[in-house]
Amino acid sequence: MAGRVEGKVAFVTGLARGQGRAHAVKLAGEGADIVGIDICAQLDTVDYPMSTPDDLQETVKLVEETGRRIMAKVGDVRDAESIRSAYEDGAAAFGHIDLVIANAGIMPVWGRKADTMQAWHDCLDVMLTGVLNTVEVAWPRMLKQGTGGSIVITSSMASVMPMMRTLGGRTLGLLGYSAAKAALVNLAQNYASILAAHNIRVNTVHPTGVNTPMVDNDMVRDRFENADREDVLALVNAIPTDFIEAEDVANTVLFLCSDESRYFTGSALRVDAGSSLR
Repeated sequence: MAGRVEGKVAFVTGLARGQGRAHAVKLAGEGADIVGIDICAQLDTVDYPMSTPDDLQETVKLVEETGRRIMAKVGDVRDAESIRSAYEDGAAAFGHIDLVIANAGIMPVWGRKADTMQAWHDCLDVMLTGVLNTVEVAWPRMLKQGTGGSIVITSSMASVMPMMRTLGGRTLGLLGYSAAKAALVNLAQNYASILAAHNIRVNTVHPTGVNTPMVDNDMVRDRFENADREDVLALVNAIPTDFIEAEDVANTVLFLCSDESRYFTGSALRVDAGSSLR
């Protein structure tokens, strides 16, 4: 029985672990080959361990165990040429790229350097300009292929509700994170509008907190232990769970990449365990 994205090729940023890995493995399990990048290095403003080359190799192993092919490279979404190199190499190797998952993200929202302008700039550079770079590399080739496609952008519930309730909860990093994730909605809608005539769909996904290394770390644990109770209540799920799993988001990404969502474009899908209700 054919998979839901059988014969497709997906380009994934933030591939090495967390949601990016989950998306790659899920899509591969449903028949897609994978091309992708991850920075596999530490940014100075990020106060938790970021991905490593070993993480990237683990993703390669997990994809290959599904029986699909993968080309994974170290790359930085802040550098359009870094993306282009991996994208073009993947397209040359596999013949086409049909699906784009613009997922790379960071969370310099708490910790030693969270309240610096560099944290603000890093958020915008990685999660807004990085997505712009990814889509700008992808759409011309997708257009030339003439077979349509799907672009899925990772936003957040931080894009639709405030993450700060007190002055003590405010950091420039968290403001930058929220601003970048909110701007992605408008960016996606504009791309969706201009690419719709070519059957290239563009949607955003908006998870609540996800159980990945980005939140399962000492920085986040320290924050929840010491923050004002009001700020801890900034993101509370109505369904009784502290975090969802990366696979829960990957299921939505798979849907948006499959023909089942062929008339979904410009949509913002919440995978939020009802946090918007609270």
